[in-house]
Amino acid sequence: MTGLATRPSNEVRQASIAQAALGYAITGLGACVVLLADDLGVPPERLAWLPATFGFGLLVIALAGPLLLGRGPRPALMAGSLVLALGATLLALATGTAAAVAGALLLGAGGAAIVLVTPALLAGPGAAVQLTKVSAVASIAAVLAPAAVGGLDATGIASGRFALLVVVPPLLWLAASPAPAVTTHEPGGRPAAGPTARRWAVIVLAVSVEFCFTIWAVARLAEAGLPIATAAILGTAFPIGMALGRLAGPALIHRIPIVPVCAGVTGLGATLVAAAGNPAAVTAALVVAGAGVAALYPVTLASLVATPGLRAAHAASLGALASGTAILAAPAALARLANVIDMRLAFLITLPLLAAMLLLHQPGRSKPLAGHRSR
Repeated sequence: MTGLATRPSNEVRQASIAQAALGYAITGLGACVVLLADDLGVPPERLAWLPATFGFGLLVIALAGPLLLGRGPRPALMAGSLVLALGATLLALATGTAAAVAGALLLGAGGAAIVLVTPALLAGPGAAVQLTKVSAVASIAAVLAPAAVGGLDATGIASGRFALLVVVPPLLWLAASPAPAVTTHEPGGRPAAGPTARRWAVIVLAVSVEFCFTIWAVARLAEAGLPIATAAILGTAFPIGMALGRLAGPALIHRIPIVPVCAGVTGLGATLVAAAGNPAAVTAALVVAGAGVAALYPVTLASLVATPGLRAAHAASLGALASGTAILAAPAALARLANVIDMRLAFLITLPLLAAMLLLHQPGRSKPLAGHRSR
């Protein structure tokens, strides 16, 4: 655990601010779609694809990851911050569909660059703990975004989309900040293909489960009988559960078998979401599922980064690719399943995903997460 004490605070501070801005902006984009459609006079369905720009951005940025990180994390952090700030500004001020689409694309690309650079900033001893901490900051910001958007819009003073502008000042500060003092020594040789592919697949499965809940929690609450507006408010139950789980995660990561325990809690939450017969029970189940899934992404990402022989830039790129794959594929699969069976039963798709994740996860090879890895 000595790595936690020696890690320069500048790295953690910059990663935390970047993740907070990302969590707020991506969740705020989802909350703004209906407002944006109303402002532009188009059906909401025409803009429903906008949140998917983040997933597409991840796939594109992942392919360019080694090049973007070739001179260290600073260029990618600066570019990602500026592009995300520009995208948020365009979305907030858009008066036409073209500007809104451009803003969403820029927001997705900038957000993807931040996802790419975060594990590169925090690679090394204690990565699982540090990634969980900065992910907790992102989750808290994500909870605040819908409330800020809805609250501002309710005042009638300005469109709720203007709430996206909150992220611009910290992002500009990040772009102008000194370069983080990352002095990671890159390992020589090549990583074994088997362990690398396995750890990559574990991330895909973990993020798939997370985004099934993220995208479809409100729909499940609406199916339980709530008006859409109320369902949207109570839909924050899942990110609240995630925020609580990630706040507790750093204290638990080295004390319990974190992946199996989190998978078990998430599976319990998913089962309760499917079985619950009233909105209150569904809401409580979403909190349980959020708390369970909270640590899965940062811990599995840290495991990939710790793969022997895998360079930090390549690990970050593979992590972004895994997230993009999951974000685009899993919610779409759940939606297709919901066309065949009830939405409540469709959530059970997360159970085989969790089972496959546990089969691929090998705790005996995750010891570097305990902070004993020498870089």
